[in-house]
Amino acid sequence: MSAPQILLKSFLIYLKLEKSLSPNTRLAYERDVQKLISFWQMKGFTVPVSALTQKNLQSFIHWLAEVGLNARSQARIISGIKSFYRFLLLENIIENDPTELLDLPTLGRKLPVTLELDEIDAMIAQIDRSKAEGERNKAIVETLYSCGLRVSELVDLRISNIYAKDKFIRVVGKGDKERLIPIGSYALKQINLYLKHVRAHVDVKRGFEDYVFLNRRGRKLTRTMVFIIIKDLAQRAGIHKTISPHTFRHSFATHLVEGGADLRAVQEMLGHASIITTEIYSHLDKVYLRSEVLLYHPRSKSRKLKNSPGEADDLHIVD
Repeated sequence: MSAPQILLKSFLIYLKLEKSLSPNTRLAYERDVQKLISFWQMKGFTVPVSALTQKNLQSFIHWLAEVGLNARSQARIISGIKSFYRFLLLENIIENDPTELLDLPTLGRKLPVTLELDEIDAMIAQIDRSKAEGERNKAIVETLYSCGLRVSELVDLRISNIYAKDKFIRVVGKGDKERLIPIGSYALKQINLYLKHVRAHVDVKRGFEDYVFLNRRGRKLTRTMVFIIIKDLAQRAGIHKTISPHTFRHSFATHLVEGGADLRAVQEMLGHASIITTEIYSHLDKVYLRSEVLLYHPRSKSRKLKNSPGEADDLHIVD
């Protein structure tokens, strides 16, 4: 094993044991560092990967752009590289962090895709409840929307972590951090129907007894299967947005903020480490409010004014 690969292996062990990151997150970090190692090998640098300078790493960023990666992808990769060098600094392998003053690509703020309530109802209406998986799939949609779960949190949900009397569920999020989330009556009712009438008749395989959502073979439902279920329902409902299980998480947060929920409370329910991440939904709410003003306010350009052309010109409306 080459020196860079040894460092990478140590970094991945650190992410698993010290940072308690999920396998998917560790894989993403591994890919980021592997890209840097590929760049290092391609350039034939005489210094070790651990000794690359800020200038070297800036060249790496330019290379990412040259191979066609957009600014958002570049920023994600650089985030992984920064974590790698912070690890090297922590382990006293390097004395200075060359990523500290890296110039990052400028990112626009991308607003998440959300669903309206009638679109969610339209997707639910496509579920064939005459089939055994129908009750399960309805419970999945209701739970995603009611609790704003990540898909990994949904598939890992345990029966023992549903507190029906108190209307809370306990989930394990990123970094193995636990949190309690209120669960609505619609979702609770549907989970109960699924557990009682469908799951009770499944031949549950050993080790999966406590998982809520199972496949027909009695094993835990996979993330991929949940994606397929949601994509299929969206297509059947005639929804042309780019929909995934995460869309329900965005919709959950957006609808709460639109309804006046405190941003800190939404942060807690989503399990965001920083309020900055949650603030995107506040911004989304402002966009919604602005669109409403433009549509309905009598002084708005977007409204079909009943004034004559001359009168409209005199208003001097500014968007």
